[in-house]
Amino acid sequence: MNAKPTALDAYLARTAAIHAKLERLQQLADDHFGHDPDAINWGHVGDLGRVEAGLDDLLAIFGGDE
Repeated sequence: MNAKPTALDAYLARTAAIHAKLERLQQLADDHFGHDPDAINWGHVGDLGRVEAGLDDLLAIFGGDE
């Protein structure tokens, strides 16, 4: 019989998934999010504003909105 996963098991799995996504986001940021730095336009700036706002929301959830 398989044991049911515990809340801790699920928490650790989600933590690992979040870390992987954060690493991917850092890779994208390091590569200018796939944009040619010489071709940046205001649409790109707006996109990053939405990303920044989303990150602020996430930080606020965990009290890290400094």
